[in-house]
Amino acid sequence: MFDLVDPFIGTAATDLPQPHGIAASWWWPKPQVGNTHPGATYPFGMVSACAFSGAYPTGYGIYELGTEGLPVPMTDRMRVSGFTHFQQSGTGAIRKYYNYFRVTPMLSTLDDLGTAWQVRDEYAEPGYYRAELETGIVCEVTVGPKSAVHRYTFPESRDARLVVDFSTGGLAIPYGETIPLRAHLEFLGQGSARGEVVMEGTPLAVHLECDATDFRQVLWYDRRIMPGGSRLDFADIRPTTLRPFGLMWAGPSVAGQTVELRMGFSLRGTEQAKANLAADTANFVGGFHARRQQTQDVWRDHLSQIKVSTPDQDQGTVMATALYHSLMKPCFAKDESPFWPTNGPFVYDLCTMWDIYKTQLPLMTLLRPKRAVDLANALLKICEEEGNFPIGYRMARGADRFSRQGSALAHTLFADLCQLRMPGVDWDRAVVHMHTDLRRTYGEEYLRDGITHPISHVLDLAFGYWCAAVVADAIDDQALVADLEPWADGWPAAFNPETGLMAKSTFYEGGPWNYSFRLLHDMAARIKVAGGEDRFVELLDRFFGYGAPAVVQPGLRPGRDELERGYELGRFEGMNNEPDMEAPWAYHFAGRPDRTAEVVHAAVHQMFGTGPGGLAGNDDSGAISSWYVWASLGLFPVAGQNLVLLHPPAFEEAEIRTAESEILIRTSGFRPPSRDTAAQYIQSVRLDGVEVPQTWLTMSDLHRGGELHITLGDTPSNWGSSLRPPSRPSVGTSALATGVTK
Repeated sequence: MFDLVDPFIGTAATDLPQPHGIAASWWWPKPQVGNTHPGATYPFGMVSACAFSGAYPTGYGIYELGTEGLPVPMTDRMRVSGFTHFQQSGTGAIRKYYNYFRVTPMLSTLDDLGTAWQVRDEYAEPGYYRAELETGIVCEVTVGPKSAVHRYTFPESRDARLVVDFSTGGLAIPYGETIPLRAHLEFLGQGSARGEVVMEGTPLAVHLECDATDFRQVLWYDRRIMPGGSRLDFADIRPTTLRPFGLMWAGPSVAGQTVELRMGFSLRGTEQAKANLAADTANFVGGFHARRQQTQDVWRDHLSQIKVSTPDQDQGTVMATALYHSLMKPCFAKDESPFWPTNGPFVYDLCTMWDIYKTQLPLMTLLRPKRAVDLANALLKICEEEGNFPIGYRMARGADRFSRQGSALAHTLFADLCQLRMPGVDWDRAVVHMHTDLRRTYGEEYLRDGITHPISHVLDLAFGYWCAAVVADAIDDQALVADLEPWADGWPAAFNPETGLMAKSTFYEGGPWNYSFRLLHDMAARIKVAGGEDRFVELLDRFFGYGAPAVVQPGLRPGRDELERGYELGRFEGMNNEPDMEAPWAYHFAGRPDRTAEVVHAAVHQMFGTGPGGLAGNDDSGAISSWYVWASLGLFPVAGQNLVLLHPPAFEEAEIRTAESEILIRTSGFRPPSRDTAAQYIQSVRLDGVEVPQTWLTMSDLHRGGELHITLGDTPSNWGSSLRPPSRPSVGTSALATGVTK
């Protein structure tokens, strides 16, 4: 899978072929671009590094700030002013944009610092990025878990320079720049330096080592060299007083001369940054190439956990890249919290739980369960220190946690881990914080009035209470279970029985239709609210556009009227956004897995493609990509419920390697799918030779491994039509009653 990854997928405006069939009726409210970047990354690592153009939202690319419609170019081609660190992946209007410690190779004076040069011959693979500037300098970057290594090959020049700018951050868009509040930097000796900046309330330290021993090293301020100086300190910087500052290595170069710059980072000071760099380079000699190889070995291991059989290389590339994008975030930075003094798990770039909890976190839990446990413990620590579980959490101090998006979303991760009996979580501690978090912000109104707005929070909170009850039952706290369960039953207040849809309210990035088909913990009762299974299927058919005409997607700078008309369609957002990403599987609960097969087939083969324009919308930290991974394998997790729903896979064979087992997915009657073929339908399923008459497995089944054999055909069958996935299982009689490992 490593060799099939294309990190450029999602970096440019969507250019998928014109959709047809039901997919032509889906409407895209969000920007038609993946918002990814091709820079060097490490699986769940703290550091990334990429060419910096200042464009929205990662610092890479050519687009202005955009939140709807086609992305608006701010330049006609890719130009970069250097190489920065700490990029987000696939996010939208997230505000904190990082891009710190810009490194710029130059052949001219500091007066030209900030000039944007055209790039050519870009190349990227997991853990590595390379490009050539129009100046003739070849630029390469790779990263470790807490470090970055740069390598620059200069042409012959009288004045080659490698400049590190400590004063930059953010993006070159209105109000996108980040200004340091405090900073210090100093040389420690020839080729060695350190420094720290405080950005958005976060202290970020760096230790630098440069092998340009024949270059002179100098500090600079306001683009002027400070000869003889070895230290700069800024105690109180303001936007009106900021002048660029940093350090530089400079001297004459011969053609082909390379300069290597190694940078270790920490959120806890320069000594820890130095230790992090040493740890990241401790096991090799040879600098850049060795670091690149080690990072790629780690990527190869992660990406080898899923293997698929397909004669279509483009389909393999889409799958490999989706898996790659699914394993980049969040950023794990053990022992690095700058906000409290104790060591332990720390994590940032949860951007955001609203995007990733349904698909990306279950994928992490399946492939890298220890990472999922670390995330759970990091979330517990954040909750203890800051008062609540975050919906989003970034490398910035403050209460900017996206509370309007949702409530109690972390609860699904805890419920999943608990039902899987994952060791390493103190469940007594966890349930206390889960319960307390449910009573904050929107939860207070829910407790007082039985309802809150945006009304989608009612669904979040009711399910959060159910997840907390699952954990309470696991530790045999039946009094707490009894206290929680009535609130888990409060979700009907969010629906209008007359329409069968969500009640009138405000909605985040969607409308009542987009939120009406969430996979609740009591889908049988939910379908009764809609008027029964036939009526529920009718609503779903309308939502997915069966029999509806094609729509026109928003164009450049769409107006409010155009967007409102789109939302009034009440249509599936077609993998352009996340609020309805699990809705295709709602058909399972009404005995129509054939409809799921048709919708998922259209989405998998028409909403994803190769090339920079291969994503229909913002990838949002791998949320959309991980949806593709699950959907193309013929599986879909129901977050928090220990449930996996089945549908026809897009590959004839697949292998999934988990922490302790392997899942083999085999098919019979498979016909290679494409965007122009009709869907296939499941005829029968066997797990390790035993017939599976229902449309689901448990997530525990996947973790145990085995061989899943799916027989396919070109017409719908009776498979799964008489059995329904579980709804509102009694917590006290669940498999958890036997207890969990603490």
